[in-house]
Amino acid sequence: MDDSLVEAVDTTITVSESNIKTGSITPGEVITFSKTLKGIKYKYSSTDPKKGFDCSGFITYVFNHFKIEVPRTSVAFTNEGQEVNLADATPGDLILFTGTDSTIRTVGHMGIITQSGDSVVFIHSTSGKANGVTETTLNPYYMGRFVKVIRVFQKQQ
Repeated sequence: MDDSLVEAVDTTITVSESNIKTGSITPGEVITFSKTLKGIKYKYSSTDPKKGFDCSGFITYVFNHFKIEVPRTSVAFTNEGQEVNLADATPGDLILFTGTDSTIRTVGHMGIITQSGDSVVFIHSTSGKANGVTETTLNPYYMGRFVKVIRVFQKQQ
């Protein structure tokens, strides 16, 4: 019985660490590739560029291009990576938002930060007005839905 208790503790420690292993891939490489997908339409529950992407499908496709495994749903990113303050965000960090109902504080949308500093810009696949892969400046609408920024790259550019 003591052995199973020790195993349970070890499992808890492992779960709290990020499972995203970026290796030698840099944020710049990911951003450059992600921008080649601008204009691909929005398609719920899709990771196929020929059909379109939902937000996490876009992230999955981009990271899988570099053989980096990531969760398939936006909510599954909630406990991944290292949380960083928005003011400390850098290109390549992932920005997490609620779904369209900002009163439900569960992650439901996400993007990749492409520009930080005075003006934060992120690339994402949206079902909104832009309808597809686009870059958006962090504006009051998205700030109302903002949950957090996570860093998944160990090696920053």
